[in-house]
Amino acid sequence: MIPPRDDSAAPPPGWPVTEAGALAVQDRLRDRVVLDEPGPEPGAPLVAVGVDVAYDDARDLVVAAAVALDAGTLEVLEEATAAGPVAFPYVPGLLAFREVPAVLAALERLTVTPGLVVCDGYGLAHPRRFGLASHLGVLTGLPTIGVAKTPFVFAYDAPGPRRGDSAPLLDGAEEVGRALRTQEGVKPVFVSVGHRVDLDRACAHVLRLAPRYRLPETTRAADSLCRRALAAG
Repeated sequence: MIPPRDDSAAPPPGWPVTEAGALAVQDRLRDRVVLDEPGPEPGAPLVAVGVDVAYDDARDLVVAAAVALDAGTLEVLEEATAAGPVAFPYVPGLLAFREVPAVLAALERLTVTPGLVVCDGYGLAHPRRFGLASHLGVLTGLPTIGVAKTPFVFAYDAPGPRRGDSAPLLDGAEEVGRALRTQEGVKPVFVSVGHRVDLDRACAHVLRLAPRYRLPETTRAADSLCRRALAAG
């Protein structure tokens, strides 16, 4: 069932409640994003954690899920959920401010240490270069990447048809991510750096985590856990 609201999943004191306040926080934290570390090596022993959220609008509640997988076997090692009040109004480009408190609470309930966190959303591929994956990475210090289902506002050419084919996701001439074909014959996903992982390794990790389906198993598992929690509520 949906976990009850609790203090750990509520926004901390001083959490912004206005658009101007949230933009100021993004501006302050964006300079802390680490973009010059390669990140964990694909194929090395690794705990990969998928995070996702779902909303119970009737109760003004956000439910976050964190699912830890063995990146080699894709076995689920541990899962956790947390629920708290929706912390911020819906504003495109500022969704992290609605979700981060509950996601942090779910991550803190894991007993395993994440080697990589995979977010259902954006990192650098964000109009202000600070999507959920970057925000979460800066606050936790963990290597993070974003894997989105849509390209948000950026342009790209369709990648080749084969698994592993990719094309730059562009803001003008700047590459902010990649459209990555994880399976032949399906739409690409959109991978971007969050924190402490470079784009080449981010894409390599996504391919290893997505051996059968379009989305990585980390995302699929976290989404499933969120849905089960809402259904049980």
